[in-house]
Amino acid sequence: MLGRVSSRRLIVVLAILLVFASAAVMRLAYWQVVVQDRLAAVARSRLEVETVQPARRGSIYDRSGTVLLATTVYRDQLVSYPSQVPPDKRRTLADRLVKILGLKGEAARDLAAKLQAGSGYAVLAAELTPAQSDAVRSALADGTIAEVDLVPRPQRVYPNPGGAPGTTLASQLLGFVNLDGEGQYGVEQRYQGLLAGRDRVLVNRMITSGGEDPTDVREPGTPGQDLRITIDAGLQLQLEKELHAAWVADRAKSVSAVVMDAATGEIVAWATVPGYDANDFRAVAEADPSRFVDPIVAQIYEPGSVMKTFVAAAAFQAKVVTPTTRINDSGTLKIGANRVDDADRKAMGVIPFRDVIAYSRNVGAARVARMLGKSVRSASTVLYRTWTKLGVGLPTGVDLPGEVTGMVDDPAINTWAEIDLANRAFGQGVAVTLVQLARSFAAMVNGGYLVVPHVAVAVGDRAIEPPERTRVLTASLSKSLVSLLKYVVTEVPWYATGTLIPGYLVGGKTGTAQIWDSKKHDWVDNVFNFTFVGFLGRTKPEYVITVRLERARPEVVKQGVLRQPITSNELFRRVALNVIQVLDLQPVGAPGAGASPAAGASASPRPSPKATAKPAAKATARPTRKPSPTKAPSPSPAPSSAPSSKPGAVPPGSPSPSDGLPGWAP
Repeated sequence: MLGRVSSRRLIVVLAILLVFASAAVMRLAYWQVVVQDRLAAVARSRLEVETVQPARRGSIYDRSGTVLLATTVYRDQLVSYPSQVPPDKRRTLADRLVKILGLKGEAARDLAAKLQAGSGYAVLAAELTPAQSDAVRSALADGTIAEVDLVPRPQRVYPNPGGAPGTTLASQLLGFVNLDGEGQYGVEQRYQGLLAGRDRVLVNRMITSGGEDPTDVREPGTPGQDLRITIDAGLQLQLEKELHAAWVADRAKSVSAVVMDAATGEIVAWATVPGYDANDFRAVAEADPSRFVDPIVAQIYEPGSVMKTFVAAAAFQAKVVTPTTRINDSGTLKIGANRVDDADRKAMGVIPFRDVIAYSRNVGAARVARMLGKSVRSASTVLYRTWTKLGVGLPTGVDLPGEVTGMVDDPAINTWAEIDLANRAFGQGVAVTLVQLARSFAAMVNGGYLVVPHVAVAVGDRAIEPPERTRVLTASLSKSLVSLLKYVVTEVPWYATGTLIPGYLVGGKTGTAQIWDSKKHDWVDNVFNFTFVGFLGRTKPEYVITVRLERARPEVVKQGVLRQPITSNELFRRVALNVIQVLDLQPVGAPGAGASPAAGASASPRPSPKATAKPAAKATARPTRKPSPTKAPSPSPAPSSAPSSKPGAVPPGSPSPSDGLPGWAP
C-alpha cells in the first residue's frame, strides 16, 4: 500500500526544480544576449583565418630621386593550416618539409612542433631563401607536400655600401626597419607612418554556404609612399670615407660631420664613423646597440673655442667692440681666486679684437664678454640671449628622432659668477649638439636667418614645403661675422695652410676641449674633443660644414701644442673639396670645368700666410667650484704631421699650437 506523499515535500521538490529552471533560463539568456558577440567571435575564429598582407613600404631616394637609399624586397614565409592536416599525417609532412628546407637541430624540431600543435594557422618558417622557396614550389607542384603555402613578406634592404668597411651608406641617418615592420632610428622612424602605409587584412572562411565568397577583405590597406631626402649620395659616400680616415689616423672614439645648405637648412651630407650595417641590424644590436644612436643630434658636448664667435656676435651687436678695437691679451687674467690662462700662457699684448678670435685667446674673449654689460649679471644676460637667439640650448626642429637640446644655464635662474662668464666665453660650461652648431653658424653667415635643418624634400612627386626661416641678426652684422671668420683662416698661418681653398670663399673657427672625468674628478689625460665649424662658397657662404673628432688622441701634447695626423680644420678642407667636386661648384669666372680645385686640389698653390703672424696660444679659466662635467678647452688647429704633398697638410715638424686649452690656475 502506497503511503501518502507529503504536500510539504512536493513543495520543496517543485521549488528546487523552479530554481534549476530559472538558473538554466538565466544562463541561456546570458549566452544568447550578454556574451553572444564574444561566443560568435570564438566560433568564427574556429572557422575563419585572418591573413595580413603587409603594405609595400615606400622607398627612400637621395636628392636626385635616382639613387635608391632604402627599398623593400620580398622573401617567402612558409605557412600551414595544421588543423586541416590529419594527426597521423602531420609527422610525415614535417619530415618532408625538414628535408626540403634542409633544416637541422632546433629549427627542425620547432617546425615539427608547430605542425603537431594542430592550430588553425602557423608560420613554419619566417624567412625562406630564394632556393628554399623554389624547392617548396616544386614539391607543391608534384604533390610531395600539401596543406602549406608561401606568403611573400617584405624585407628592408639598404643597397649601398658605406664609406667605412662593414657599413651601409648613411646608416645612422636612415636607421633601419625591425622584423615587425617598424622604423627604428633616423628617417625610417621619423617617417614611419608615411613610409609604412597600412596592411591589407583578409579573412578566409573554412566553411561557406549559399555560394558565399570564402574570402572577405576586412581592411583594404594602403601602400607606403616613397620619400626623397636632401642627401647627395655621392657626397655622402665621400664624406664617410674622409671621416673614416680621420677616425683611424686620430684614434678617435668617433668622427662626425654635417654639410648643410646655409640659406635653406637642407642637409646635403650627414655622417658619423663608426656607422653600422643596417642590413644586419640584429647582429649590431647584440654586439653594440649604441651604434644606432646618432651623436650629431643626440649627443651634447662642450665645443670649446668655436663659442668665441658668439661673443663676437654679441659684442658687435652691442657695439662694445669693432674688429679693430684693441684688447689687452695679458696671457693670464685673475678673477677673484681664479685665473684664466691662454693655452701657451704667454701674452700677445694689446691686439685687435679680430686677432683675439683668430688666435683664439681665452683672456681676450673673457675681457670682451665682461664688456657686454655694466655688471656681470647684465653681461651674462647679453651673452645668454645671443646664444638662444642663435638656437643654442633649443631644439633645431630637424626632422629626425632623438634630438636633445643641450645644456645651457640661464643666468636669470642660476646666477653666473664672473668666472662662469669667462669660462662660457670660450666654450666651457655650455654643451651643444653638432647640428645646433651648424644651425647657429648658418645664421651668422647667411644674412642673419635662423634656418631649420631638414632632410625630407618630397613625398612621391609632391614636394614638401621647406620650413620657414627666421631673421635673428641684421644683414650688416652677418656680413661682419663672415669677414671675421674669413679673417681667422687667412690671418693665422697654420689655419691658412690647412684650410684655405684658392678661388673659394672660406671661413671658420676651431674648438678644442678637454674631457672631464666625473668619476676621477679630473681631466682625461691627452684625450680631446676637436671641432671646426666653417663655411664654403664662391661669392658668398653657400654651405656650412661642421666636423667633430670625439675623444681623439694627438700624437704630441705639450703646453700650447697639440699635434694630430689630421686636424679638424684639415678635415673641414677635405670635406669642402669633396663638396666642390661632387656638387660641381665652379669658381666664379672659371673658364671651364677644369678650373675647379676639387679635381686637383693638391696642385693648387697654397696661400701664403703673413710672415709676421705670431704663434697662437689659448687660455682657459677654471672656477674654484667643481668644474663643469666636460670642461672644454678650445680647439686648436694643430698642424698635421702628414706629408707636405697632401692638400692642406702642414709639413712635418711644423709647430702645432693648441686652440685655447684650459690651464688650471687657482
